[in-house]
Amino acid sequence: MTVTFPFRDRVIRSTNDLFAHAPYPLDRTGQYRGDAGLFGPDCVTWPVMGDASVFVGGIRALLVQAAHPEVVAGVFDHSRFRDDPLGRLSRTSAYVTATAFGALPEVERAVAIVSRSHRPISGLSPRGREYSASAPALAAWVHNALADSFLSGYQHFGPRKLTRREADQFVAEQARVGALLGAVPLPLTAASLGAWLDAVPELAPSSQMVEAVGFLRSPPLPLPVRLVYRILFEAAVATLPPRIRSVLGLRVRPLARAAGLATVRLLRLALGSSPSWRLAIERAGAPVPPGLFHQPLPPDRPGVAGSA
Repeated sequence: MTVTFPFRDRVIRSTNDLFAHAPYPLDRTGQYRGDAGLFGPDCVTWPVMGDASVFVGGIRALLVQAAHPEVVAGVFDHSRFRDDPLGRLSRTSAYVTATAFGALPEVERAVAIVSRSHRPISGLSPRGREYSASAPALAAWVHNALADSFLSGYQHFGPRKLTRREADQFVAEQARVGALLGAVPLPLTAASLGAWLDAVPELAPSSQMVEAVGFLRSPPLPLPVRLVYRILFEAAVATLPPRIRSVLGLRVRPLARAAGLATVRLLRLALGSSPSWRLAIERAGAPVPPGLFHQPLPPDRPGVAGSA
C-alpha cells in the first residue's frame, strides 16, 4: 500500500501544527555530537516513542492521570488547559521528546523546567485532601501513567509486539526519567508497573475528572483532525485497565481497537517514524535504519549530518 505525497503532506502538516505551540526542544541537539542521551541507539525507548502509536499512548496517559482526584485537581487549579489546550499539548510533547530523544543537557533542561513549574502547584482537592505536584507519590502517578500508556499503545497498535524482556527494558529505561523527577515508587517491569497502577487506592471519580474526560473526548480541534482524534481516543479507552475505565465512567466501543489499528497504520504510512528519533540516532553517531523516516529534517539543525 502506498500513500500519495499530497495526502502525506497534509497529514504531516496537520500533525505538526498541533505541536507547534511551544519551542522545539531539540533545536540545538547537534551541538552535543556523540551524546546518546539517557538511552542510546540500542534502547527500546526510541522505537516505542518514535512510532505513530504514541498518539494513542498520549491520550491514554491523560485519561489514566485524570482518575486520580488530587492529580486532576492540580491540573484544574494551576493550568490553562481549557484556554490554551494546544499550548499545553505542545509543552507536554516537548518534555516527552526531550527526555526520550535529547542529549543529556537537553534532558536535564526539560526536567528542570518541569520541576520548577511543579514547585508552586499545591492545594486542596474537592474531596478535601491536600496535594502537591512535587510529592513523590503524585509524581509517580503522572510518570508511571505515561510509561504504562506509551507501552500499552505500542503493544496494541505498534508495528510489532515487544517481547516481555523488551517491555521490561522499556519500563526500566523510563524509570530513569521518573527518578530525575523524584517519583516514588518506580516499578521496573511491565507486569509490576501495570499491577501498581491498578492497585493505587486513591483513585476515585470526581467532578473535575468528569470535565477532564469530556474535554479529552472532544477537544477544540479542526474538524478533520477531530475525526481522526476521536478514533484514537476510543482506541485508547479500549486499552484501559477495567478498574481505571470504571472510575472514569468509560466503556469500550465496538470495533474501537480495529479502527484504532487501521488509523495508526495509516498515520505510520504517512508520517513515518519521528524525526526526533532520527536526530537522536545521527547525534549519537549510529546508522539510520532505512525506510523508517519520511519527514525531512529542517536545514537549520546545526551539527547533525544529513540534516540539510
